[in-house]
Amino acid sequence: MRPDEKPTSTTHALAHATFIISGESVSPEFWSAYFDMQPDREITKGQSFRLPSGKPSPRLGKLGLWAVESKAAVHSNHLGPHLKYLTGRLGLPRADLRELTQAQGAKVALWCYWVNETGDRVPDVPDDIRAMIEAMGGTIEIDEYR
Repeated sequence: MRPDEKPTSTTHALAHATFIISGESVSPEFWSAYFDMQPDREITKGQSFRLPSGKPSPRLGKLGLWAVESKAAVHSNHLGPHLKYLTGRLGLPRADLRELTQAQGAKVALWCYWVNETGDRVPDVPDDIRAMIEAMGGTIEIDEYR
């Protein structure tokens, strides 16, 4: 698939993103109430959980995790639309998010999946989203696959 092509139901997108809050004391219930939504993935430390494949994990959660994904909702080979979807769905930025995550010892991250088989694609993280995530104390991580 060419990067300028739109993925179809039979092809896989070359990009998607996940907003994650994780840490030793992260309570998925707290973050679900805070954002008034259920996450796509959640882990409670010390409890069993399901892997992204849907199978049960053979181990208990080592940390808490609350995550919302763009993969099912956005059909684009570029990161920009995925990141804009997540920030809109989560109502970001939020003035108190940095303080709340720091109080819980949590980390905020945008994990970006990026296929670059040809080696000539550059991840398109909009400057305003990069600045917003950094202002909230978060990071943007790009997992590039060749």
